[in-house]
Amino acid sequence: MSLKEKIINGFKHIAYHGENFSAQEMIQRSAEFYQELDKRRTVRHFSDKEVPVEVIENIIRAAGTAPSGAHKQPWKFCAVSSSELKSSIREAAEKEEQENYNNRMSERWLKDLAPLGTDTNKEFLEIAPWLIVVFKEAYELGENGEKHNNYYVNESVGIACGMLISAIHNAGLVTLTHTPSPMNFLADLLERPKNERAFLLLPVGYAADNAFVPDIQRKSLEEIGVFYNE
Repeated sequence: MSLKEKIINGFKHIAYHGENFSAQEMIQRSAEFYQELDKRRTVRHFSDKEVPVEVIENIIRAAGTAPSGAHKQPWKFCAVSSSELKSSIREAAEKEEQENYNNRMSERWLKDLAPLGTDTNKEFLEIAPWLIVVFKEAYELGENGEKHNNYYVNESVGIACGMLISAIHNAGLVTLTHTPSPMNFLADLLERPKNERAFLLLPVGYAADNAFVPDIQRKSLEEIGVFYNE
């Protein structure tokens, strides 16, 4: 009988049995997964069509499977569908974006953004049926308010956000990564605890019927991959 669990450093560990695909199956599955993710596009024009809350719950569950430093899971995903709260978020975000475009961004930055068609108007924050605001937990709060370290917080939350975006696409929905800077207003509006810092704002929903995206190309494998073979 195989060993199903063991104790390591005083903690229970359970046996892990991963999938055992053939080489050909792995090649096919990896190619199909790439082809599916290659369809993903950042969309700025949303439909107001409703998305069931169960979909958002499952998307967040998927993001929560991400690895994290010392398994601290230093993230919070705040899902917002309240029209009033979305309007407040839009108002605050546009205020920061106007300051960015008019005073903070360099000419080079603005030039690089021009092909994407971005501007200070963030109507998608009200039109999209859901906003998911991702917060990172800079440190952990104990029951009595004491601080406990979290580890590799930015890396952990960044990985979770990548999985979140993939889960959104897998559900047949679209999103964009919105990062109004600074984002302190999000913690204030959502009344988040002092250990949380806004990391990313993602509108989530269906693409509008008349949605267009820039005609851009992704870098090739040769440009992004370096292989050290024998």
